[in-house]
Amino acid sequence: MAKVFPFQPYRYAPKAGDINDLVTQPYDKITPGMQKHYLLRSPYNLVRVILGERLDSDNETENVYTRASQHFRDWISEGILEKDAEPGFFAYFQEFTVPFSGEKLTRKGFIGLGAVEDYSAKVVHRHEQTLSGPKKDRRSVLEHTRAHFGQIFMLYPDPECRIDAILDQAAKATPVTEVRDEHDTIHRLYKISHRSQIDEIQRHMSDKKLLIADGHHRYETSMAFKADHPELADAGNVMMTFVNMYSPGLRILATHRVLNNLTDFEPAKFFASAQKDFKVKKLNSIEELKGIFEKPAPEKIRIGVVTADGIHLLERERNGGLDVRVLHEDILEGHLGISADDVREEKHIHYVRGIDPAVAAVGDGSAQVAFLLEPTAIQQVADTSFSGGVMPQKSTDFYPKMLTGLTIYRLEK
Repeated sequence: MAKVFPFQPYRYAPKAGDINDLVTQPYDKITPGMQKHYLLRSPYNLVRVILGERLDSDNETENVYTRASQHFRDWISEGILEKDAEPGFFAYFQEFTVPFSGEKLTRKGFIGLGAVEDYSAKVVHRHEQTLSGPKKDRRSVLEHTRAHFGQIFMLYPDPECRIDAILDQAAKATPVTEVRDEHDTIHRLYKISHRSQIDEIQRHMSDKKLLIADGHHRYETSMAFKADHPELADAGNVMMTFVNMYSPGLRILATHRVLNNLTDFEPAKFFASAQKDFKVKKLNSIEELKGIFEKPAPEKIRIGVVTADGIHLLERERNGGLDVRVLHEDILEGHLGISADDVREEKHIHYVRGIDPAVAAVGDGSAQVAFLLEPTAIQQVADTSFSGGVMPQKSTDFYPKMLTGLTIYRLEK
């Protein structure tokens, strides 16, 4: 089943400066404001490679991707990035506070290489559809740099937590890297290089199926790159962080949908149509909806709707369906005429973390309607994926994100 391997990553050398000034959030979480902030922090901040500045003068031979490749090569030649002397895994611990609840948790995983497997092999399972734009961009970065800078977030089932015990043992040592990010999450890496521990991790992982929690676009980019470059043996693996899906530190946040530029959208007309499939209830405030969501009701589909006419709740019996699939198939497509192709191309639809920002988008007129979801349960994700199903785009938001640049996997042969 799962093939995992220790590796010798490139990591920032002490001469590069404070590691807090060098690593970043994942490329798709970097706003223009964050990009400017990263650029100012250090001339060696990895944003210059993974999400560089685009210039009006860019052309086929001088552009954001060629500059990324040049930065990466220069930093290696200058000793800013150094290759580890011996292979190993890295225990990766993240201490964080859950947004909107204040709960304090630690998520545990380990970074290593994983074999790039086609979905048909039924070793690696996806749980979400992907979007076309991000894959094209990530492919260009990979083609020019021949390196992976962030990890694919993989889940594996280990109810006995046997691998977690090895990670806890490794975490008794001094971390080789420690970062506090802009969301106040503390990230710590511990090197695992002892042969017996490496062998034990590989043995425990050998019968596991893997589920992509985050990084679908980058994984599918790696699949395509491997197929197009059979001459590169290193392209057969990709850098991953493996997390036990039974870990108490695993959290999924809800990702809400806000829509705009809908033709002839009328709230009253929409709710009249929705009544064919749902019980529609007008609420007095957004606090009332939050109170409803705070009391789990797994037997029901519950979706909040915010329009200029106020706040409503759509509700019906679950009957095995997933909230996010019901939203996309029954509501967006069935009642609003937004096709799956429209969603893939991100027409009309934007994704927002947090109820308040989604409500604010309707309030300030930047959105016509917001659909508010409850978080998807990890067991729902696993059941869907391992049975061969997929969920709509942005169905899950695993929190916190894994930093980019803690370890770098260069395809060298």
